[in-house]
Amino acid sequence: MNKDSAVKIIKTALQEGRKSLSEYEAKQVLAAYGIPITREALVEDRDAVGKVARSIGYPLVMKGCSAAIAHKTEKGLIHVDIRSKTEAVKAFDAIMAGLDGYKGAVLIQEMIKGRRELVMGMTRDSQFGPCIMFGLGGIFTEILKDISFRKAPLEEYDALEMMQEIKAHKIIEAARGMEAVDKKILAEMLINVGQIGLEIEEIQEIDLNPVIISGNKPIVVDALMVLK
Repeated sequence: MNKDSAVKIIKTALQEGRKSLSEYEAKQVLAAYGIPITREALVEDRDAVGKVARSIGYPLVMKGCSAAIAHKTEKGLIHVDIRSKTEAVKAFDAIMAGLDGYKGAVLIQEMIKGRRELVMGMTRDSQFGPCIMFGLGGIFTEILKDISFRKAPLEEYDALEMMQEIKAHKIIEAARGMEAVDKKILAEMLINVGQIGLEIEEIQEIDLNPVIISGNKPIVVDALMVLK
């Protein structure tokens, strides 16, 4: 783990007077702690779109990336299933126009396919400190509130127990032609989210949603980090 690189990102954001990280910055913090994220690149220059898109590989997802905007979907800043340079450049232009004065760029990322979505995160409680959350992700997170909590630090058995505590726990087992999720990777992700909370006190909240299951591997597709 490269904690120093994660701390540097957060210090820069705080020096700029920001209350949150951009999605790209949040994922760089996750990657520093060995948490699997989408292959992606931040692009500010229209001329670089084709080269970056080709290096990541189609199909792509493109998003407006700004620490000032938490909810990108409502603002039309997410374009999915982009399959050519022409489509990518068109999406880039639309997103930059949609940022509408906000400081930001365009995040170009691989499109992760998977029918199962999970959520994980961290909330810093005034009494208990960093508390880790795991549950059903995507649009069902707020509707069903099917989640489990533990106080950090986590051991592997804590993480495995959390997986069994949600009502939809069978979603991580083999079903309907889908492989069982690699629980070891999932457990490590939860443990490491806890480590971020323990080691970087400036982070108040982490929200990783969705974590999409691609084959049997969980990958963080979107990330939000709120600072103290």
